[in-house]
Amino acid sequence: MRSKTATWFVCGIRYEKTLEDGTQKKVTEQYVIDALSFTEAEERITEEMSAYISGEYEVKTCAFAPFREIFFSGDDNADKWYKAKIDFISFDEKSGKEKRSHNYYLVQAGSIGSALSNIDFVMSGTMLDYVVMSIQETPVVDVFEYKVKPDDGGEQTEA
Repeated sequence: MRSKTATWFVCGIRYEKTLEDGTQKKVTEQYVIDALSFTEAEERITEEMSAYISGEYEVKTCAFAPFREIFFSGDDNADKWYKAKIDFISFDEKSGKEKRSHNYYLVQAGSIGSALSNIDFVMSGTMLDYVVMSIQETPVVDVFEYKVKPDDGGEQTEA
């Protein structure tokens, strides 16, 4: 289990998909990509999808993701992505009242129960009081992280 904080974008890709029965159907699928700008997100998702889709496709949407951190599971059965709303609880010393701050995370898991377990595992390493307010399955198909690797000239480039 690991987490990564970055600027994430949710991109909708429209293409003609071959279904299990052999028929073709136009579908739009959501992918999440780590990028610094809309331009970079569209360029990177186009590059990433060219390896998976034969034929024509287009980037229909590209928007800032409502989360900044993703919890990645090392489990091979973790084939779904869940959006979790977590409230961090603090206390205002002057008024003595409880204060909550809402935060959203994307969590990789095989079920809602395992998503909750993954959240608890990551959050157990913090000193923060928190409450998981909601967990819901998303239509996200996959997440593409920014990776740096040396090219032939020894400079750093994206993977």
